Amino acid sequence: MTEINAVRDFDETSQNFSLAREALGKVVFGQTDVIDLTLATLAAGGHGLLVGAPGLAKTLLVTSIAELMGLSAKRVQFTPDLMPGDVLGSEVLEETTNGKRAFRFIPGPVFCQLLMADEINRASPRTQSALLQAMQELHVTVAGERHDLPAPFHVLATQNPIEQEGTYPLPEAQLDRFLLQINVGYPPKEDELRMLAATTGVSENHVEPVMDAANLLRAQKIVRSMPIGEHIVDSILRLVRSARPEPDADERVKAFVAWGPGPRASQAFSLAARAIALIDGRHAPSIDDVHTLAGPVLRHRMALNYAARSEGVSIDSFVEELVAKAL
Repeated sequence: MTEINAVRDFDETSQNFSLAREALGKVVFGQTDVIDLTLATLAAGGHGLLVGAPGLAKTLLVTSIAELMGLSAKRVQFTPDLMPGDVLGSEVLEETTNGKRAFRFIPGPVFCQLLMADEINRASPRTQSALLQAMQELHVTVAGERHDLPAPFHVLATQNPIEQEGTYPLPEAQLDRFLLQINVGYPPKEDELRMLAATTGVSENHVEPVMDAANLLRAQKIVRSMPIGEHIVDSILRLVRSARPEPDADERVKAFVAWGPGPRASQAFSLAARAIALIDGRHAPSIDDVHTLAGPVLRHRMALNYAARSEGVSIDSFVEELVAKAL
């Protein structure tokens, strides 16, 4: 009976994500891969970094997902003058009617289920680091007091790769906390044509809820209970370890890689591969899922040195090289 219930839960959850994909495709045009990877990030219980030029519907995608899943959502526009207290909250000194004074904690926008950190690299490192504890430990500490975040809790941050003046690159420790870095490109011509017709008329498409927070938490439990083949695990480890400039690494890796991905990359591969399989209605991930995830998992967890950049080698093309050799 338990096995029957597990299969039923899997099928229901997969169907919910199928409806979510379909609904998002009607408001965010030409970004099928971005939609799938963002949904997989949430199904895996992780955080996502959306990188793309302005006007590519990154904000619309995040707000639509919040509506689809019935999540409480907040948006923070990261700017150079944003302070940690503006994100986490702060304590204020209040005086009661009987004259007693006491501190009261006023929660910041981080106390939500889906936080959109818009243009996260425009805030100072001090403010960026305010999210480190929240993203990893799901609680924050203010004035020595612990405050738990609601469940589920996810951060979907956006970043503009074009304008770099007045920005602060995210530290490696924070980048590593993002399960996937999802690059958002321009839509194909036919999809841009559909977008013009759908968004410049009298009415626009809106999404209706197809899930709630409980459904998302159940999906995350299903993902962690899904089987993953030994050959998939071996492929993941081989790919991740091949990207590290160790003494016994490939000569091209030692020549071009400044630092490689840590163990969180392997964890991200395992969880995200199972999440993609769930969204597709498959009961276990395949080697194709590892191929699909290689860029989103590795591109923000490793860095190329000057020698690579001087030869015009990009991080995505180098990841493709690693995949071709390791898988």
